[in-house]
Parts: sequence; structure tokens; C-alpha cells
Amino acid sequence: MELALLLGVFTLLLIIGTPVAFALGAASLVTFIALDIAPLVALQRMAAGINVFALMAIPFFVFAGDLMHRSGIAERIVRVADAAFGRARGGLGQVDVGASMMFGAVSGSAVASVSALGSTLMPMMQEKGYDRDYAVNVTTTSSILGLLIPPSHNMIIFAAAAAGANVSIAALFLGGIVPGVLAGATLMLAAWAVAARRNYPSGSFPGWQVFLTSFAVAIPGLMTAIIIVVGVLAGVFTATESSTIAVIYTVIIGAFGYRSLGWSGFVKAVTGAVRTTAMVMLIISSAAAFGWLLALLQGPTMLADALLAISDNPIITLLLINVILLALGAVMDMAPLIVITTPIFLPITSQLGIDPVQFGIMLILNLGIGLVTPPVGSVLFVGSAIGGIRMEETVKTIWPFYLALIAALLLVTFVPAFSLWLPEALL
Repeated sequence: MELALLLGVFTLLLIIGTPVAFALGAASLVTFIALDIAPLVALQRMAAGINVFALMAIPFFVFAGDLMHRSGIAERIVRVADAAFGRARGGLGQVDVGASMMFGAVSGSAVASVSALGSTLMPMMQEKGYDRDYAVNVTTTSSILGLLIPPSHNMIIFAAAAAGANVSIAALFLGGIVPGVLAGATLMLAAWAVAARRNYPSGSFPGWQVFLTSFAVAIPGLMTAIIIVVGVLAGVFTATESSTIAVIYTVIIGAFGYRSLGWSGFVKAVTGAVRTTAMVMLIISSAAAFGWLLALLQGPTMLADALLAISDNPIITLLLINVILLALGAVMDMAPLIVITTPIFLPITSQLGIDPVQFGIMLILNLGIGLVTPPVGSVLFVGSAIGGIRMEETVKTIWPFYLALIAALLLVTFVPAFSLWLPEALL
């Protein structure tokens, strides 16, 4: 009865348009009262949910991503990608995906990626004769690659939510590299196929001198990800400490290296990081209270029993989990879903012999697809707004890119080596 109340109130509040954080908190408070538990406990669970040292990395990684957006790093990465991929059929589509992979590796934020690259590449693509919906589709779907290619603050949220499994953040960082490149390759294939069908023009290779020059100029920005990953693997600093290193390094590069980060840009980055961090932390804290109630009311156990009752075949069970996550990702934000679904599905996948690192990568890719899926896909909204097109028009032609991402998701789900090869080789 209380479990139905918790889920029912939460669903009702979402339907009437209540923000996710408040829907989670209100549903939890009502259920605490129904269980005759002091409402103060709800606040205690919320505080405990964000009283995790690893979560300190979130504001700094968000801040670093915003600083990179305002430091001109995106434009320099676009030049490298243009020199490398621009000669293919529909070359700017390939450039878009390649730039998203590189920018994602230094920002770790899908919204930062679509904002920074979209404002640069979408007008460029339209000037070259590309349709507006194509530009938006490529930019929005490829922006989620930064969730997989380290550093990614969502991996830190997953590690905190999976505290009982003792998941290594370094292993998650390494585990996301190959799947991120894999998803990028499938998106490049989709971008090429659509470009060929629409007869978009091919570009030309500008020469090795132009490529090497643009690459050399972009190296300082690209070094951010390398410094973080190598530093964490070598034990020089922890993943949480690496986030502060990213901020300091980005400020130095933006202000003194590229000389493109001024005081006004710095203040805007601070303001944006504070606003984003406040929203993320409110969502995580509310989701922590909600998840605690789910565990108390044995919701995960009931769902696990229901899934295993449908089939004890690992393939069928994993497909069902993916379908559930895709459906949830379409109507909820990523951060609360990581906190809520990790304690539910991690024990099930562990029972099936799935490594927690592989499940974490699968979960993040799955929920990343939700960011570009209506009706709640926040990244899709941002991309459509930047491209000046209604989301409904975008969705009509985005399906080849959805298929590409789902193909990558299935490979990550059923081929453990994609997620585990690098962590096992280097750790």
C-alpha cells in the first residue's frame, strides 16, 4: 500500500508538470507520514544522500565544463575535427561527431557540448547547404558521448549510488573510453548514411600542415582529459581532487594560454556552475530519500522477482532492464535516475554475472539516450532551441541516430570486453 502511494504520488506530480526534485521530495514526505515516520527523517536521508565526499567533484567538473565552453576550446576542437573528418560525404556531420567526442573528453557534460558546439557548427552546416534538422540531430545525439568519455561527473554519481559494490571511479573512467568511441563510430556511420541519402556535399582534406597546426593549437585544451585520467591512474590525485585540477588548468589555459577567458566569462561560468550544482544536488538529495523508502518497502526486491519471474534467461532479463531504463530516461532526468535505479538493478545484474563497471557504463549510455528522447529530453530541447527548430520536427528525422545509439548500447550490454578491457589491462 505504502509503495503504491510513493510511486503514485510521484507519477501524479510528474504528470501535472512538477519539477522532478520536488516530485521526489513530496512523494517521499507523504509516504514518511503514511508510515508514521517523523518527517525529520526525510530531511536526514536527504542530507545523507549528498554528504558523500565523491560528490564534491560534481560542482568542479561542471565549473570546468562551463569554463571550457567560454574559453574558445570548442572552436579549436572543431578545427581539428574539420581537418580530420571534413572530407567525407556530409563531412560536417562527421566533424560534428568527432568534435563532440573530443570536447566531451574535456567537458564531461552533454549540455555544455551541445551548447558550445551547436552554436558553432549548426550555423556552419546550414550555410553549407545542410538541412536544419540534420544539424540538430547530429549535434544533440553526439553530445551524449561526453557522458562516457572521461571525465564524467555522472560516473561519480553512479559510484556513490553503488557504494556497496565498491566501484572504482578510475575503472569507470577507463571503462567508458571504448564504449564512447564505439558510440561515436556508430553515429558517424548514421551521419554518413543520412548525408549520402540527402546528397550532401563531400569536403576535401586541407593537407597535413593545416591538420597538424590546428591539432597543435588544440592540444592545451585536449590535455585536460589526459591529465585527469593519467593523474588518477598514477595515484597522483583522487578523482575528486582531479576535478579541482581541471578547474585550475582550464582557468590557466583560457586566461593565459588562449587569452580568451575574461573576467565576465569567468563570472558567468561561476554563476552557471552554482545554478547547475544546486539543481543536481537537490535532485540527488531528494532521490536519496526516495530510494531509501523504495528499499525500506522492498521495491527493488519486488521488481527483481518480477523480472526473474518473466524469464531467467540473462539475455531476456538484460533486454528488459534496458527497455525499462530507456522508458524511464524518456520522462526523467539523468541524475535522479542514477541514484534511484542503481540500487534496484545493480543486484540483479550482479546476480547475472555482470561486472558493476559494465553495468555502470550500460546505465549511463542508456540514460544518456534519454537526454535526447522526448518528451523530457533536456539536451534535445537545448539543441532544438539553438538550431531554431521545433522539437517535433527534429524527432521526425532523428531515428537513424537513435538506431545507432541503441546498436552501441546492445554491444556494450552483451559484449563485456568493450567496457572491461581497458580497466582490466591498466588497473
